[in-house]
Amino acid sequence: MADPDSPTRPPAARLLGLAGLLPQLAALGAVLVGPEAWFFPALASGYLYAVLIFSFLGGTWWGLAARTAQPPGWCYVVAVLPSLIALASAVPWMTGDPWPQPSLMLIGMLILLSPLVDRALTRAGMAPEWWLGLRVQLSVGLGLTTLALGIVPAPY
Repeated sequence: MADPDSPTRPPAARLLGLAGLLPQLAALGAVLVGPEAWFFPALASGYLYAVLIFSFLGGTWWGLAARTAQPPGWCYVVAVLPSLIALASAVPWMTGDPWPQPSLMLIGMLILLSPLVDRALTRAGMAPEWWLGLRVQLSVGLGLTTLALGIVPAPY
């Protein structure tokens, strides 16, 4: 078993992390080149995937705080925010607004900004040395594809 504090990133972390971009790329591809009938389902699946991953990030931050003897007080607060924001971003759909693009834009921007939390965790000694480099790559990939989904005009 690999040491999570090793300065060497486990190969599976990068491979699986990059594979995690595939669902969002598929949603973007469906929106751009798929038939019109795929447009809204692709936006919806892209939104769902983005908020799932955003919530997952909060869980990783919680886990890093939990494995630290005395984490900074802000860690647990920041760790629960992604799930709460994800839920709040779904309120327009819950109240009948059929258009997911503003929510996609919000979540895409927050995913792009999420490495700021990872940088703070790394500086606090709570994350392994390789963590931030991987998180930046994955956040840029997912954040930009989510934003791209949010700006594609409807075909109808």
